[in-house]
Amino acid sequence: MDLGSSDEYEEEIEEACVAIMCIEAHCKRRSVWVHEINLNRENDGEYHTLIKILEKEENSDRFHMYFRMSKNQFNYLHDLIKDKIRKIDSKFRRAIGTKERLAVCLRFLATGNSFRSLGFSYKMGFSTVRSIIYEVCEVIGKMLGPIVMPPPTEETWRTITEGYKNIWNFPNCLGALDGKHINIRCPINSGSDFYNYKGNYSIVLLALVDANYKFIAIDVGSYGRNSDGVIFSNSQLGKSLASKSMNVPHDKPLVEGGEALPLVIVGDEAFPLKNYLLRPYSRQNIAGNEANKIFNYRLSRARRVVENAFGILSARWRIFLRYMEVQPDKVDTIVLASCCLHNLLCDNRDFEPENDHFNQAESGLYNLGRLRQNYTQQAMYVRDKFKDYFMSEAGSVPWQVERVRRGRQNM
Repeated sequence: MDLGSSDEYEEEIEEACVAIMCIEAHCKRRSVWVHEINLNRENDGEYHTLIKILEKEENSDRFHMYFRMSKNQFNYLHDLIKDKIRKIDSKFRRAIGTKERLAVCLRFLATGNSFRSLGFSYKMGFSTVRSIIYEVCEVIGKMLGPIVMPPPTEETWRTITEGYKNIWNFPNCLGALDGKHINIRCPINSGSDFYNYKGNYSIVLLALVDANYKFIAIDVGSYGRNSDGVIFSNSQLGKSLASKSMNVPHDKPLVEGGEALPLVIVGDEAFPLKNYLLRPYSRQNIAGNEANKIFNYRLSRARRVVENAFGILSARWRIFLRYMEVQPDKVDTIVLASCCLHNLLCDNRDFEPENDHFNQAESGLYNLGRLRQNYTQQAMYVRDKFKDYFMSEAGSVPWQVERVRRGRQNM
């Protein structure tokens, strides 16, 4: 056999040795289940050090500050989802416990820290943190969603309308509607679908909120380039309201013995005026018209509930204060879980965010662009009837004229 020159032979041997060394190194890397930094997770990890101390403290304020919920709420949530997030030990390593997995997810939502940062804190692999957060958020949405955000019944709608009437002086109101952009990193091969009018990439969270800042229904995942009106029309919520298939009660008079009027939702100028959706009068229709200004003030007062709900959401779960560096389908999962947790915590009034304000200017959520649409005569008639009610003795509030004349409403 002709082996050629000795130089060529030695070169082939050298290349073969290099290839064998690369293969061995690759196999060695694959055989490492846990990085050496994370080997002492059960002694040095944040869950086994700091959180164990927080659990033992008699004063639970710091536990609440860390997780944005009380110990009882944490335990309730854990009991609800633990069977769905439990993993089995293998012969190579012990599985991460269910409470620790929930703790990682809640800390991610509460801080918005990166997977890498949480991995260093909890002594876990970065990909492990990522998979835990995705899985736990998905389970929270599936298990908690039907409990805290069930499909509304007629009785539910009646309770909501009573809340708006008693708290916000707005009768026949089914909820306040608004949409917010959630900033994300530019998705791979997304084109301009997620590129919004502010020059960022985003998806849209559309939400209907009751009088107590709880989400009645949400729609998340629409492209950032779309307007509120388009998103609402294409959403399941919009289609259901248009087809009258959401168990909404029959029309009801604003005063006893008066004309029956539809039960409505309230929105800003980004939404179209419909029989069941009230928006404010335009600027050109309020100049010198005090009645229209008062209607806009009363509508704004009721609609502020959804703005406050978004403010509470972003103050509590600071993941909304920064760009979400995950793919859009995972953003949907994270947002749904956050909204479900928001409703759970709204049932308990112990939320006192330290130095937090429900100001959307400081939030990572911001409004969508306006949409111009034609109104129907019937929709304008319904809005005018509400205006007449707010100007009547039965429907007026003592401070409305002063507020409008003081310049609180657009002139």
